[in-house]
Amino acid sequence: MKHGIHPPYGPAAFRDRATGRVFLTRSTLAGRDGDRTIEIDGTTYPLVDVDISSDSHPFWTGTARTLDSEGRVEKFQRRYGSAT
Repeated sequence: MKHGIHPPYGPAAFRDRATGRVFLTRSTLAGRDGDRTIEIDGTTYPLVDVDISSDSHPFWTGTARTLDSEGRVEKFQRRYGSAT
């Protein structure tokens, strides 16, 4: 890898806008969101707000809707008729 061309990679705090949950990880996004910071356990981290995380995503929260696939073929057959 070339030195000096990559963005800095360091600790960052991500906050889910829907639930308010904050989680720590490492990212190159640190410092791109202006001067927004958050203090966690006495340490200050750059803060990145996200719209959806695993804390609010319908798949991971169990609130995902399953589409009714039963009856779609029958609806198609009624609308366009069968091939025979």
